[in-house]
Amino acid sequence: MTHLWTPWRSTYMKEKKDKTRCLFCDAAAGSADEENLVVHRGAWSLVMLNRYPYTSGHVMIAPYEHAARLNQISEATAEELMRTSRRAEQILEDAYHPDGLNLGMNLGQAAGAGIDQHIHLHVLPRWNGDANFMTSVADTRVIPEALEDTFKKLKSGFAKLAHQ
Repeated sequence: MTHLWTPWRSTYMKEKKDKTRCLFCDAAAGSADEENLVVHRGAWSLVMLNRYPYTSGHVMIAPYEHAARLNQISEATAEELMRTSRRAEQILEDAYHPDGLNLGMNLGQAAGAGIDQHIHLHVLPRWNGDANFMTSVADTRVIPEALEDTFKKLKSGFAKLAHQ
C-alpha cells in the first residue's frame, strides 16, 4: 500500500462545515485575501485559487452576486467574467507555459458542481501527459507547487496586467 503525506488535508477534514455559508460570498465580503486565496478583485467578480487544485495554477472566477445560474447574473457581471477569464488565460500561460488550458463551469449538482449554489468558472493549465500513472493507477493527483507560491505568482500576474 502506498501512503501519501498530505497534512494540510487534515485541517480541512476536521473543520465543521457550516452549510449555510458560501465560500465565494465569504471571500467576497472579507478582506483576508491571502487567507482566502483571492488573487484578484474586479468590480463584479473575484479570482481565487482552488484550495484543492487539479493542477498548479487552478483558479476559480466567481461573481460577487450569489447566483446558481449564468442567466441570474447581470450583463456587467457576465462581461467581466469573460474579460477576467481572458486575463487568467494570459497570466497562466505566462506563469506556467502549459500545453493547454481547461475552462469550465458545472451548473448544478447533477453536472458535477461541488458548490452548486454559487456559479464559478474554473480555469486551469494542462500539460501533455499530466494525467500520469499516479492519476491512472492510484486515483491521486500530485501537485508540485505549494499554494503559497501559486498565490504569490498569480497575484503578481494579475497586478502586472492591471497596470497595462
